[in-house]
Amino acid sequence: MDLFQQAWEYITNPQNRFLLKVAEHLQLSGVAILLAVAIGVPVGIMVSRYALLSRVAVNMVGILRVIPSIAILFLFYPLFGLGAGAPLLALTILAVPPLLINTDAGMRGVDPAAIEAGRGMGMSYWQLLGKVQLPLALPVVLAGLRIAAIEVIASATLATFIGGGGLGEFVFRGLTLARDDILLAGAVPIAALALIAEVALAYLQRRLTPRQAV
Repeated sequence: MDLFQQAWEYITNPQNRFLLKVAEHLQLSGVAILLAVAIGVPVGIMVSRYALLSRVAVNMVGILRVIPSIAILFLFYPLFGLGAGAPLLALTILAVPPLLINTDAGMRGVDPAAIEAGRGMGMSYWQLLGKVQLPLALPVVLAGLRIAAIEVIASATLATFIGGGGLGEFVFRGLTLARDDILLAGAVPIAALALIAEVALAYLQRRLTPRQAV
């Protein structure tokens, strides 16, 4: 209990700038996820239209998932140096695969009868996409977003090694100084942020899935 009390005292000490580090962590993670959505979802929609292209794209991004996060981070370090540039690019690359794979799966899983019904009503391609296919595929896309969000929030911890800031600074400082209270001041909030993202997105996914099933 004393350890958690010490961690709380460390967090509440204004000199340690805890809220600033939380903001840095959220900003880095949030921007990376938004960029990954902007890349992964449109590409997933595009490749889902062609079976061969879908297999090739899914296999290619699947390779990215086996590369350790820290390896991707240090791969871009020589290009961007210290700062948020390398971590942002690395986290975006980390988040794209689950979004692309799930978008592709969700689009290909749409009932062909629903698409034919839309065409029978005279819908254009973009109307079918926006009013039929995407709404039906959305729960599967959100499942990919859940995976991406958790991976990014956790991996953003490593950004501190190349000057990316965030809560990882407390983890690194705690390990360097052998201070478990400082380590907890970083590790517990990171775990809490990942849990909040998981619960919020899971709730949203559950709310949307029954609507699309009706």
